[in-house]
Amino acid sequence: MNKNEKITEKTKTAILEGIQKIKGKDITIIDLNTIHYTECGYFIICHGTSSTQVNSIARSVEETVKKETGEDAWHVEGMQNSIWVLLDFGEIVVHVFHQQARQFYNLEELWADAKFIKIDSEN
Repeated sequence: MNKNEKITEKTKTAILEGIQKIKGKDITIIDLNTIHYTECGYFIICHGTSSTQVNSIARSVEETVKKETGEDAWHVEGMQNSIWVLLDFGEIVVHVFHQQARQFYNLEELWADAKFIKIDSEN
């Protein structure tokens, strides 16, 4: 494993920890590394059942990644309405949806040819 892969794994672990702290639901990692012309290597997707939970999950991810890796998100969108929050960490982009928005946009269907990893959660 090279240095960049180790950094990516550490960031991925911190993101998952941040999501799980706030009980994010249906956590899925989409591995885009085998697909040509993608902007990043991974999407991590989850949802919450309210705008408050979506916002809390996104903030938890930001705080946990900062604490564990020292990294800040390169870009964050959607915090005002907390229907779909996007956190860009370069090689990993996190999508935190409100449940209905996740069903509507259905990113998993758009990237159906990628490798999917479902993360077991307690909820």
